[in-house]
Amino acid sequence: MAFPWMLALKVIPWGEVLEHAPKVLKGARQLLDRQTARDAPNARNELEDPQSLPLQLQAMEAKHRQLQADIAQLAQTTAELAEQNNRLVQAVEVLRWRTRWLGGIAVVLAFSMALLVAAGL
Repeated sequence: MAFPWMLALKVIPWGEVLEHAPKVLKGARQLLDRQTARDAPNARNELEDPQSLPLQLQAMEAKHRQLQADIAQLAQTTAELAEQNNRLVQAVEVLRWRTRWLGGIAVVLAFSMALLVAAGL
């Protein structure tokens, strides 16, 4: 039962997975840091002065730009994860094909051995 798992571990391009892992981790940490910084309570009351509306608008525009940047970075991280997932799926397909091929060979060999044993008796 352990044989297919060992083969799976050998076929998966671990070098590429490990190569991209720091990038994905860095992107996830940056997004998490931005989210926690944004969720921090704001000390000033934005509704105190009606003349602060232009400042509020500028702050909202800055937040909007930051959200757009976060979405772009999240999309890039998602694309990298999808690419890694695609590579893993391809590796599993190769393993599936090899397993079927080896199973066929095992059946042929078992049948041949049975014939040899039957002919020897």
